[in-house]
Amino acid sequence: MAQEVKDLIAKIQQEGIQVAQTQAAQIKAQADGVALKIISEAKIQAQKIIEQANNQAKKLDDSTQAVLKQAGRDLLISLRQEIISMLDRLIKLDLRQALPAEELSEIIAALIKNAPLSLGSQIVVSLNKLDQDKLEQGFLKQLIQATKKEIILKSAEGIDSGFVISFDAGKSIFDFSGQALSDYISGCLRPQLSKILDSK
Repeated sequence: MAQEVKDLIAKIQQEGIQVAQTQAAQIKAQADGVALKIISEAKIQAQKIIEQANNQAKKLDDSTQAVLKQAGRDLLISLRQEIISMLDRLIKLDLRQALPAEELSEIIAALIKNAPLSLGSQIVVSLNKLDQDKLEQGFLKQLIQATKKEIILKSAEGIDSGFVISFDAGKSIFDFSGQALSDYISGCLRPQLSKILDSK
C-alpha cells in the first residue's frame, strides 16, 4: 500500500511537472509571439520616423538650396549693377579729362565752320560756366571773325562737360554734353560688358 501511495505521488508529481512544463512552453510561446509583434511594430514605427526625418531633411535641403540660389542670383544682379555704375562713373570722369576747354574750342570751331549755311546764322553754344569763361577769352572773337556768324556762348546748369549747340537760336539742339556722350558710350559698351559677365 505504501508503495502504491509512493507511485501515485510520483505519478502526480510527474504529471504536475509535465503540465507545468507545457504551460511554461505555452507562456513562452505567447511571450515570444508578443515580443515579435512588438519588435515588428517598433521596426515599422522606426521606419516611418526615419522616412519622415528624411523627407523633412530633403525639404530643408531643397529650401536651403533655393535660398542659396536666390542669394547667388541677387548677388550677381547687385554686382552687375555695381560694375555698370562703375563703368558709367569712369566714362564720365574720362570725358571730363578728354574734353578740356582747348579740345572743346576745336570741336565747336569745326562744327560751326562745316555746318551747312541753311542751318542759320545765330548759333547758341551751351556749356558749363568754367568752360564758357575760358572760351570767351579770345576763342569766341576769332571764331566770329572767321565764320561771320552770330555765336552766343552761355552757361547751363546740368552740363558738367561737353556742350550743347543750336544752329537756330535754340529751337533745336545737337547734344554733345558729357551726359549724352556718356549715355552713348555706355550704350555701346554695355552689351559687350553683359557678354563678358554672362560668360563667367
